[in-house]
Amino acid sequence: MILALPQQRRPSVFRDDEPVVQGHSLLPEAREPGACVPRFGDTELWDFNGVLKRPANVDSSEWKVSFNLELEDPYWNLLARELMMITFNQRHPAVLASGVVLDGSVNPRTLNHIASRLRTAARWGRETGLPGSPDRWTVEDLQQRITDLAANGFSPRTVRGHVCTLKNLAAAEPALSLAWPAGDPWHGQSARSVAADNSSRAITTPTVPPKTWFPLIRATWTYVHDFAPDVLRADHRLRELKAAARPSVRGIDERFQEWLADPQNKIPVHAASLEEQVPQVQWKLLMLLLGYTTDSYAAINGLGRPGARRRRTLILNAVTEGRITTYALTGELVQVVRPDGSTGPWHPGLDQQALFEAKTALRDAAFTLVVGLSMMRDSEIYEILREPVVEHYSTPAISSTKIKGTTNRTGKHWWIAEPLVEALEVAEAVSLHPERVFSPVHATKQDGTLDGVDMLASFVTFVNAARNWTGLDKIPATYIRPHMFRKTMAMLTDQFPGSEIATGIQLKHLAKRALANATTRGYAASDTEWAKYLEDALDNVKFRKIKDLYERHTAGEEIGFGPGAERVKVAFDQINATVKARNGDARTSDTLLRTTRIHIRFGMLNNCTADHTNPVGAVCLENAIVPEGHTGPLDERCRPDRCANSMIGPEHLPIYDSHQRTQLQLINSPSTPACRRDLAERELDIARSVLKMAGGAQ
Repeated sequence: MILALPQQRRPSVFRDDEPVVQGHSLLPEAREPGACVPRFGDTELWDFNGVLKRPANVDSSEWKVSFNLELEDPYWNLLARELMMITFNQRHPAVLASGVVLDGSVNPRTLNHIASRLRTAARWGRETGLPGSPDRWTVEDLQQRITDLAANGFSPRTVRGHVCTLKNLAAAEPALSLAWPAGDPWHGQSARSVAADNSSRAITTPTVPPKTWFPLIRATWTYVHDFAPDVLRADHRLRELKAAARPSVRGIDERFQEWLADPQNKIPVHAASLEEQVPQVQWKLLMLLLGYTTDSYAAINGLGRPGARRRRTLILNAVTEGRITTYALTGELVQVVRPDGSTGPWHPGLDQQALFEAKTALRDAAFTLVVGLSMMRDSEIYEILREPVVEHYSTPAISSTKIKGTTNRTGKHWWIAEPLVEALEVAEAVSLHPERVFSPVHATKQDGTLDGVDMLASFVTFVNAARNWTGLDKIPATYIRPHMFRKTMAMLTDQFPGSEIATGIQLKHLAKRALANATTRGYAASDTEWAKYLEDALDNVKFRKIKDLYERHTAGEEIGFGPGAERVKVAFDQINATVKARNGDARTSDTLLRTTRIHIRFGMLNNCTADHTNPVGAVCLENAIVPEGHTGPLDERCRPDRCANSMIGPEHLPIYDSHQRTQLQLINSPSTPACRRDLAERELDIARSVLKMAGGAQ
């Protein structure tokens, strides 16, 4: 028997021509005859790009394993290739026959980590004077390796990864052709305990501070809803001009004279140069407006030929006369109110460079809105493909791929509200990628990946830099990461379900949609920074509902029936009389509405006016101990179906009758998931209570 290396105990269980990827789904191009796929015998590089599906948030360099530096040594090279083959192909017949079983899911990035740990182990061995080949190392040497890592200040999590690799080498020893120190150096101990990794397994993700969350969400919605039409119109216009541009400048004199003779045509100038004595002309954009490609813009800006000099002079004369514009691609922009109280366009002028920056800002705004309000992980957002909005159990949802914690890239749906549908439409409109909704805006960077942290930081910087034009609030430059938004929305929907989140936009059932999406329960834990806001916001919601009832009552509308409703009407009449007696305005009525004791329990169109001094008909007070000083109904005890102190208008009955039938269909459908069925049952209970209370359909 001829062995390739003197230290080999036997030939490798893998052939040199065996593909590295076995038992995994290959991309179509990798299944073609003659396709270039990594082989076990490749000693320099294993490239999985074009072979295995790469997640959208993973760079192409992370999808390669390079056997460089210390792994160029024949012994370490073969050892690394064998361990990675065993790790990557645990159902291989030779691996199964050897009895080797390793834990954990595997992808090319896992192999990269293994290569890095073996590379640094070889370097450590050389620096500490150990034999060059680890066949003469001992278990004590491996234990010392981990001791040195911890002593050099590496984090327990990093040390734990090195322990896992060394323990896997010990477990894989029966299938290795090379000698390796026999036995697990830490038999009976987990990698976590060996590395002294005492980090808590509880979720420690912080929430986005309210002072950052609100102006950031408002800014994203403003860009997506208000500013996006202007940007997309400019982008469409620029693409039209480029498509119609002629490469030859023959006949430009006639065309130039005709264009200049029309007073509606103005010379495009850079917005940043408006304060200068002579604004700078956008020569390339002007060339496109004339109908020619930008490569030949010397025909109107050149100093060599007489014709070019003459045209340049005419253009500069027009600029001097004030015949200029910074809105050649867009026309008039959306008007906004600025911090100084003035009103004007939200942008000084979208030229080609500004248009690129604005498109990037739109993509970042759409990403921020989706990651902020959908409870999706950023890795799942990167995977969103074109036309992602589908109807899932009669509810709008995003269709994407779940990556975390899975090996088979399972498909999943996330229920969303209308603002997120609009955000995805904007992101898809600016995306140049043939498949993905979120991608680099620049056409030459389509193989690149996106970084959610960079997009968040870039958008905050862009918004704050343009505040003098857009009128948006300043966004504090606090520490924010994509996963923090998932935690924030989970907390909000748990602590504040069913109420309006005061972002300055109408989110329409967003809390319910987010609450229906699956998330770790620990994410919903309360947060001290939000506690005071939620209390104030709930008071504001109550006040808005009271004010709405007051305005409807003073307008002569019927706001409800029953003893509770009559007491509210009396209170409203007294407030109205006081306002008239004082010749007051809306501010007077608002003050009285906030200070007058009007006990109203707000549910889903169920207004309970229970007064503890008159408990007749108030089911919430039956057999209940009322805390001293407590006013209004008791939480979790309101029973609208039996309470005489409830109000419901007849106009609500058809709505709840239809709503009841819809929820019954969802509950009875065998395909409805458990989380959606629970939500439907809660809404059905409300509909039945309202209908029973008002004598409606059952």
